[in-house]
Amino acid sequence: MDMITRGAIIPDAGNSVENKTGSWRVFKPIIHYEKCIRCFICWQYCPEPAIYKKDGSEYPAKNDAIKKRITEVPVIDYDYCKGCGICYEECPVNAIEFVKEEK
Repeated sequence: MDMITRGAIIPDAGNSVENKTGSWRVFKPIIHYEKCIRCFICWQYCPEPAIYKKDGSEYPAKNDAIKKRITEVPVIDYDYCKGCGICYEECPVNAIEFVKEEK
């Protein structure tokens, strides 16, 4: 006899990676790296977390001092971003634009 698991129980560790939630999005954030000061407030506040840190050598920076001092950039994983807008609201330099999702 098959058992039915109780609600809100994760039967297998790590299975949340399989549940891509990005298709729920109506609006999506876009990071403008030329404005970004790499403070990672967006990364800290993302509830999913759909923002991760990546080597930033290929991304433009606001100025050379920032690029030399902070070598990583925040990157949005759109497979998991639900478009909640928290990153957009929390960015202190308005480097994140919130646009309507086009599918």
